[in-house]
Amino acid sequence: MNLAAIGVPGLIIILVIILILFGPRKLPEVGSAVGKTLAEFKKATKDIMGDDEEKDKTTVTPAKTIENDKKDIN
Repeated sequence: MNLAAIGVPGLIIILVIILILFGPRKLPEVGSAVGKTLAEFKKATKDIMGDDEEKDKTTVTPAKTIENDKKDIN
C-alpha cells in the first residue's frame, strides 16, 4: 500500500482519530515524542552510514620487507 494513496481526506480522518484518542492537551506531548524519535532515528542512521564510509576510507600501509629490516639493522 502506497502512503500517497491515503490522500488528504484520509489524513484528516487519521488526525481526528488521534485527537480523539489523546485529547487536545496531550497532542503536543505526542508530537514532541514523535519528533524526538525521528531525530534519534536519523542520527542513528547517519552514524551507521558514517561507520561504513570510515571503513571504506581506511588505508593500508605496506608491510616491512626483509630487505628493509636488514637495512635498519646495519
